[in-house]
Amino acid sequence: MLKKHFTEYSAYAWLVIGLCAGLLFYKYVLSVSPSIMTDELMLQFQVTGARLGNLAATFFYTFLVVQLFVGILLDKYGARWLASLSLAVSALGALLFACAHSIGHAELARGLMGFGAAFATVTYLKMTAVWFEQKRAAFVGGLLATAVMLGAVFGEAPLALMVDSWGWRGAMMVCAVFGFVIAALFALLVRDRSRLHAAFFQEKNDAFSWETLKTVLTNPQNWLLTFYSGLAFSPLGVFGGLWGNPFLREAHQLTRVEAASLVSIMFVGLGIGSPVFGLISDYWGKRRLPMFLGASLSLLALLGVIYLTNVPFWALGTLLFLFGFGTGAFMLCFALGRQLNSLAAAATVIALINTGDGILGSLSEPLIGKLLDLGWNHQMQNGIRYFPIPDYHHAFIPLLVYLLLALGLLVFIRENNPKSSPIR
Repeated sequence: MLKKHFTEYSAYAWLVIGLCAGLLFYKYVLSVSPSIMTDELMLQFQVTGARLGNLAATFFYTFLVVQLFVGILLDKYGARWLASLSLAVSALGALLFACAHSIGHAELARGLMGFGAAFATVTYLKMTAVWFEQKRAAFVGGLLATAVMLGAVFGEAPLALMVDSWGWRGAMMVCAVFGFVIAALFALLVRDRSRLHAAFFQEKNDAFSWETLKTVLTNPQNWLLTFYSGLAFSPLGVFGGLWGNPFLREAHQLTRVEAASLVSIMFVGLGIGSPVFGLISDYWGKRRLPMFLGASLSLLALLGVIYLTNVPFWALGTLLFLFGFGTGAFMLCFALGRQLNSLAAAATVIALINTGDGILGSLSEPLIGKLLDLGWNHQMQNGIRYFPIPDYHHAFIPLLVYLLLALGLLVFIRENNPKSSPIR
């Protein structure tokens, strides 16, 4: 019976997922945008590396706080109006950021962007759980990374061209208008559940309750998945969101657009790797082994990106692609979380797992900026602080440690069978 419901509504289900992908696209445009305007922001607001990292991380501060409530709200009230409103809040943040003339106002605006963006991932995965059968969850969930890829790619080279042409304020104005348009389309076209789905939920008595929340929070596997998610994804998020672009420009003498293009390749790898690992995981019927392989590939590729010198442009691009491709396997932790919890708690457990990225992202961007400041030799270039390559090498060590810790956590994460072997 359930299969008939999904078949009848499959076309609309893909429309819903497509619009949910629009939220993710916009989230990552805003998330990575500071990476291509680091010089302009440091010059405009006269800030240190740590303060610039804090400005970028303000996105994650509000994201993390709101994320604590997003799952509960979506499970209880649905996504249509909540997600539309959240997207409008992000667009308002982009508009205020474009008009900011002090670091405090810029941080407030950046915080609004993160506030609204907190709904994007959970909305996508919640709608995946509602509109698609569980056997397709890993593949459809993996397509989330394709939306992430498109948003992050647009937030790199194309946005860099816009900054070069119209300035950083003009580029953010365009982003604001785009966000308001997507919010309107989401409100007009998305509905939370069809009548057939509503009947199915009523028949199964599978509704959200506070007891459901308690079950989610007291399951240690959910917390292990939360930490794994943050540790496995944050290296890519931090490298692509702020510090990768200036590092590549300095290490390989690239222009802003060239460096942004390389960072885009990393997100292309993420967008391809996530559904590929999802298909492999569904085919094998296993989650942890692909997660282990992906994190291992990410670690090796990131080591090459950071420490290999005098490599040709194509080789650097290949390493960045592999870094993103391997990171794509982290998405399987959401499918595994869905597998270990009831459908009624889908958004709640997804939101819990998604806080891992917010926690590590909010800590790591200012941490790397602080590590750069500690090694700074008081040299200035074009009115801003100049950081040589060895300083970046030292500052990026935490990203490598995160991936090692993610691999270690997989020993303790289980699938359906509590007696399963460590990695299989």
